[in-house]
Amino acid sequence: MAAALSVLEYHLVNYRRTWQSSALSTLVMPLLTVLGFGVGVGAYVSSGVDGVPYLDWIVPGLIASTALQAAVGEATWPVLSYFEWIKVYFAQAAAPLRVVDILGGHLAFMLFRVLVTSTAFLAVAAAFGTLHSWWAPLTLVVSLVVGLAVAAPTVAYAAGITSDSYLIILMRFAVLPMSLFSGVFFPVESLPEVLRWVAYAFPLWHGVELSRDATLGTAPGWMGLVHAACLVAWCAAGFLLAHSRFRRRLVI
Repeated sequence: MAAALSVLEYHLVNYRRTWQSSALSTLVMPLLTVLGFGVGVGAYVSSGVDGVPYLDWIVPGLIASTALQAAVGEATWPVLSYFEWIKVYFAQAAAPLRVVDILGGHLAFMLFRVLVTSTAFLAVAAAFGTLHSWWAPLTLVVSLVVGLAVAAPTVAYAAGITSDSYLIILMRFAVLPMSLFSGVFFPVESLPEVLRWVAYAFPLWHGVELSRDATLGTAPGWMGLVHAACLVAWCAAGFLLAHSRFRRRLVI
């Protein structure tokens, strides 16, 4: 654990030198997203969704989607660069660090970035009066789990490629469809049945549903356990695959 925390400290020290470059977007993007989708599009959805005003309905989905975007952003090009361009992982492997320390420390930093981004979005949501339950802060916990469920398999993917061209493929055929068809902007029930089951397989859909329950104050019931189990399964499978890929690349 101490070794993994040392790796986390390395990433935090780097972030301390560059955080200004992302501070503005972290604060402004949630505001623009809420205004554009929640207020702008919501003006045309006068009846709301399932009796809930569209702004209140879409905000928890946007928080979960933001967690996904933050996780993917940290788990793609940075991971590839640490293997292929600046060789940070190989330098860390030359130190008395295990593969699990290197991977765990970097994943912890990714979750830190997810937490910062999601907290900023939650603050914007509160300013617009879209939080209707004292359970709303639990969306941050959901965001962290969604972040790990997405980041871990993405790290595994990035560790297995040698060109960033493959990252474009990932964005186009995995991240974009997941963002659009996981119930963030409209209920998945409006999708054709085949695509609906694809959406159910996405980790984002489970995070969106849990976040929506938290902000609206509705009891998730037994489906809450299903959502949690699916997210944990994504986290575990992604971590194991990422560890295998890292070990293959770093241990000779």
